[in-house]
Amino acid sequence: MRPLEATHGALAPPPYKKSTSNVSDEDKDSKDASVRYLPLYKAVDSGDLEATKKFLDQHPDALYASLSTDGDTALHIAVLAGYVEVVEELVGRMSAPEIVVKQKYGSTALDFAAIGGAPEIAELLVNKNRDLLKIPNDHDQIPVVVAALYGHRDLVQYLYLETPIEELDPSKNHGAILLTACIIDEFYDIALDLLKRYPLLAIAEDTDKDTALHILAQKPSAFPSGTQLAFWQRWIYKCIHLRQQKASLNASGDIERPHEGPTHRRSLTNQALHQLSEIFWKGLKLCVPGVTSIYELKLTHLQAKELLTCICREVSNLEDEHKLEALIKKALFEAVKHGMVEFVTEIMKHYPEVIWFYDEKDRNIFFVATAERQEKIFSLIYKIGAKKESLATHWDKDFNNMLHQAAFLSPSSQLDRVSGAALQMQRELQWFKEVESIVQPKYKEMMNKHYKTPRLLFTDQHKILVEQGEQWTKETAESCTVVTALIVTIMFSAVFTVPGGYYNDTGVPLYLHRNSFMIFIISDALSLFTSTTSLLMFLGILTSRYREEDFLQTVPTKLILGLSMLFFSIATMMITFGVALFIVLYERIAWVLFPIILLASLPVTLFALLQFPLLVEIFISTYGPGIFDKPKKPWCRSGSSRSSTRCIR
Repeated sequence: MRPLEATHGALAPPPYKKSTSNVSDEDKDSKDASVRYLPLYKAVDSGDLEATKKFLDQHPDALYASLSTDGDTALHIAVLAGYVEVVEELVGRMSAPEIVVKQKYGSTALDFAAIGGAPEIAELLVNKNRDLLKIPNDHDQIPVVVAALYGHRDLVQYLYLETPIEELDPSKNHGAILLTACIIDEFYDIALDLLKRYPLLAIAEDTDKDTALHILAQKPSAFPSGTQLAFWQRWIYKCIHLRQQKASLNASGDIERPHEGPTHRRSLTNQALHQLSEIFWKGLKLCVPGVTSIYELKLTHLQAKELLTCICREVSNLEDEHKLEALIKKALFEAVKHGMVEFVTEIMKHYPEVIWFYDEKDRNIFFVATAERQEKIFSLIYKIGAKKESLATHWDKDFNNMLHQAAFLSPSSQLDRVSGAALQMQRELQWFKEVESIVQPKYKEMMNKHYKTPRLLFTDQHKILVEQGEQWTKETAESCTVVTALIVTIMFSAVFTVPGGYYNDTGVPLYLHRNSFMIFIISDALSLFTSTTSLLMFLGILTSRYREEDFLQTVPTKLILGLSMLFFSIATMMITFGVALFIVLYERIAWVLFPIILLASLPVTLFALLQFPLLVEIFISTYGPGIFDKPKKPWCRSGSSRSSTRCIR
């Protein structure tokens, strides 16, 4: 995606930028006028309404004079400065034809309002002369397009509703530029409305030769696969149910009219439930601020999905196969690179042959998904039947097969999603093992043009990551070893210094028959045993050897045992401490129980917040369902005979 300044070649230099070219005779006259009308320039630019009126009453001709070397009139300057009252005064003094004046770069006052994003000023100008909506600047851009390029949502919506729809016809560039700009700015409701009015815009190119499909392929945030949400946010997201929407723009700019059939086809019960659901979510949005953003996010995803469906439906109707392939291929591999599984699935639904498309390196979408470590895209290979075998036996221009692609080091953007070098190495091994289970056995020993097998290439590519994984694991173990050793020492000594002391003659503890004392002894023993186990596990991590295969399960399992035992030992240690204080202080200060429990829970809570997420991540990555969406194998249970064998899915 090009920077905004370079997009559509229209915004460099801005219309209000001062020119540094040689000054002509006409420019000299303009310069003299600008010096003569300098007080008006200052008054308008500073928003001084009284000074502006006074100067214009004395010099009426100054209203139409050029006040700068760029040909800016008082109206241009006032619009650019954003002073509504000054603009209203100037517009009131001018006739409808006079307000259409352009400055040096071909921009009208409405173009300047589009740059500044001022809906009130734009409304004043449009009400004075609606022809401003159709007048392009020197870059052949009408005001609604300029506003879209600068990303002003409210102004784009206003100008879009006011602009004559024929100005956005596919035969002109305005519609294509507006469509791609709205997708870049995530104004999907406006883009959807425009596309439904002119479906041919789906295959039209803007001035940068970009299509709506290609631009949408660069917006992973427009789909759920490109959005990262916390657990509670995902729960709310799933609970929000939005029906298919129509492209209907209301005052808020959202698409709110439900996509439904005639009223008589829907039961009154469904209508009532839908109304109750809307009332519930509106009330929840008012009470909980975070729900509003999640609701709007899901609405955005729904609009983007409908927009994609409309584009794919129109693109699939192309009769020119070469144009169709060129249009889809560019967007398809861009979407695969960003892991947009919804995008790829929708294209495959309308044009199944895309699985046989190849990029400039002669790689299909599953090769690219493997190289970019996009597991959601790669998992689609399990849903294409026997075609999987043919696709997995391909190789690119460098004679790299799919297993070679898995042997290369992941892009840094994908590695950074995993915490710790050890887990990053584990993820790399998981990818290599998964692809290895798909390719033919002979491909495991196939050499590329550098005479390297996939296994050798994997070793060469991951040497540094193995060293970093070993260092990260040992540093984690060292820091935890200090804590566990301290807990072992404290818990061992606590047995011999029980609260209450001993009887002098027999040596039996004073509070032996109390329940609180038994809790003290049990929690002390549990803390001692678990901390000792944790200490031994971390010592084993420090003294073990580290091979590539060890990062798959051996090293993560040791970390899981060590961290879980450490967490349990800290919890039981705090229980031991709290019970000991309760035994000593109960008869003197009875209310001390609650603050003791509260204070004792702080270290456990702090550890849970800092280390428990890492423990959960290690456990899920090692023993969880996996990152690939593989079809579940049936579980067969044999009975007394072969005929009684049952397979449960």
